Amino acid sequence: MNRALVVLSLFASFTAGAFAQTKNPVTTVLREIMPRQQKNLIAAVEEMPADKYSFKPTPSQMSFGHLVEHMVGSNFELCAKVGDIPAPKSSAAKESDGKDKLVAALKASFDFCNTAAAKADDSKLGDTVELYGGRQGPRAFVYFALTNDWADHYSAAAMYLRLNGLLPPTAQPKK
Repeated sequence: MNRALVVLSLFASFTAGAFAQTKNPVTTVLREIMPRQQKNLIAAVEEMPADKYSFKPTPSQMSFGHLVEHMVGSNFELCAKVGDIPAPKSSAAKESDGKDKLVAALKASFDFCNTAAAKADDSKLGDTVELYGGRQGPRAFVYFALTNDWADHYSAAAMYLRLNGLLPPTAQPKK
C-alpha cells in the first residue's frame, strides 16, 4: 500500500473515535477546551508572587491584578450568556483585593463557567444576546469570544510572568 494511504488510513481510524458525531458539537468543544484553559490560567495567577500583582510592564498597561480582575469579570459575563443564566451578584473582583482573593475569585468564575456550560446546548446558538457595547448578536459569538479571551488572557499572564523572571505553566518542565 502507498505510504500516504497508510498514514491517511491510520488518521481516519484515529479521528473516527475522537471526533464522533455529537448532538451539540459547538458546546461540546467549549466544554472540552475549558478544563485546560482553567488549569493554565489558574496556575498562571498562582505562579505570580503576591507582591507582583501591582506590576505593570509599562505605565499605560494594566497591572497583573487588574488582568486577573478582568479575567474574573469576563468569565462571569460571558459564561452567563453561554448558559443563559444570571451571573452571581457577588462576582465582582477588584485588582486591590490581593492575590488570595483574586485567585479565589478566578476559581469561582471558572466554577460558574462549568455550571453554565453544563446548562448550554447548541439549540440556543442562534439566539440574540447583548454583546459588548450594547450591540446585539448571536449567542455563538459569545462562545468564540470566551475561548478567544482565555487564549488572550493566558498570553498576557505568560508575558507578565516572563517579565518577572518566571516561567508560565505551559513552559515549565513536566513534573
